[in-house]
Amino acid sequence: MTVKVLVVDDHLLSRKGIVSILSAHPMFEIVGEAVNGQEALKKAKALMPDLILMDIQMPVLSGLEATRLIKEEMPYVKIVILSVSDDAQDFFEAIKKGAQGYLLKNMEPECWLDYIAGIVQGEAPISRTLASKILQEFSIHKADISGNKLSDRENEVLLLVSQGLTNKDIAEKLYISESTVKNHLRNILAKLHLQNRMQLIAFAYKNGLINN
Repeated sequence: MTVKVLVVDDHLLSRKGIVSILSAHPMFEIVGEAVNGQEALKKAKALMPDLILMDIQMPVLSGLEATRLIKEEMPYVKIVILSVSDDAQDFFEAIKKGAQGYLLKNMEPECWLDYIAGIVQGEAPISRTLASKILQEFSIHKADISGNKLSDRENEVLLLVSQGLTNKDIAEKLYISESTVKNHLRNILAKLHLQNRMQLIAFAYKNGLINN
């Protein structure tokens, strides 16, 4: 499986660094580069990538606004926001615009590859640092989740997803198969009327389902 990637970053060194990291992995094919959100929108239409790595702060058109516009026209494209900020509000804004992931630029290269591979496979892990920041931002009393109609096992899965664990991690922790984890996630999303894993993480934190 080859994943076509568009890299969007206004800083040349940063952009080339990202290209270098991904090019070293056989899963990824870099099909194009862009220096701002406006160019990203144009190239996304022309190149039809599977995945876009989008810097959050850029001139002409921001990464967040470009994400919104691209997702409106090409909803199938997976977009990962790149940022030096671990601010929880940036994370939630990325979700609102339709991003599937949020990647901190200061992560180690091997972590980048694991993270992006997880996004491609439908997962959206978040870094422990970012998870901690989100917990601080939404340090509210734990909500009563008895009315959410989730089973005990589904609540366990929700908790582990919100801690940034991948499907494989969850499967190992709960002694179940990855396919069973995926089925639980489908049920959870349907019951909570959410569309993707990122929204599920946001839901968990915003509703105080995770103890700090």
